[in-house]
Amino acid sequence: MNMVSGFADISLLQLLLVAAVALFASVVGGLAGYGTGALMPLVLVPLIGAEPVVPIIAISAIFSNLSRFAAYLRYVDRRRALIVISAAALTTALGAYGYTRLTSAGAALVIGAMLILSVPLRRLLKRREVRIGDAGLGIGAVGYGVVVGGTSGSGVILLSLLMAAGLEGATVIATDAVISVVTSIIKISVFGLAGVVTAQVLAFALLIGAVALPGTFLARAFVERMPVHIHAGILDVAVITGGAVMISSAARHLF
Repeated sequence: MNMVSGFADISLLQLLLVAAVALFASVVGGLAGYGTGALMPLVLVPLIGAEPVVPIIAISAIFSNLSRFAAYLRYVDRRRALIVISAAALTTALGAYGYTRLTSAGAALVIGAMLILSVPLRRLLKRREVRIGDAGLGIGAVGYGVVVGGTSGSGVILLSLLMAAGLEGATVIATDAVISVVTSIIKISVFGLAGVVTAQVLAFALLIGAVALPGTFLARAFVERMPVHIHAGILDVAVITGGAVMISSAARHLF
């Protein structure tokens, strides 16, 4: 498989734009624990369509989350990571399989809806300050698996579950990274069997993943200096706008 051919019909300027957004998203992800899955569709969908987006982000997430894991290694809560991984493994595979059955317009609708819903969901869960035990974490992880398997931008759900289970600060980011690596491997396996991991998917995933590596360590340098609410507000506006554009585009193709 020639990965260079994956950039066919993509200009250098467009590749630089993807790289710039990937770097910004990795810094945001290193600070808040989410960002790549929410921001990358905004630049990828107009360039290559909706269908390859979730596989691309799943593969690139291996790089970004491994670097995040390395940066915050000593903070990982291994017990809770194991609870979520055990509960979410099967449903993640089912969600990924469901995604492979969607048309391009269907994929755009799913991604756009998830992006828009992630903003009020994050704010609601943060305001309610819900607290759960290990059993609640496992039950929540089952539902999370379905969503993360078939969408992009669902990282806020995992973060909310971990915080509700009592994790804070760097422990949330580190534990999220470990879980996300495993769910990404499950998704990639399903996508590979379904034949959706093309040269284009690999090329963009490797570009985004490579750019994300320095971004995560840059984020760690600022993690105690930058107020999270500032970039969270900017991210919310970008995510809602991008989600609305995707849904509008999909609706035009469907109707």
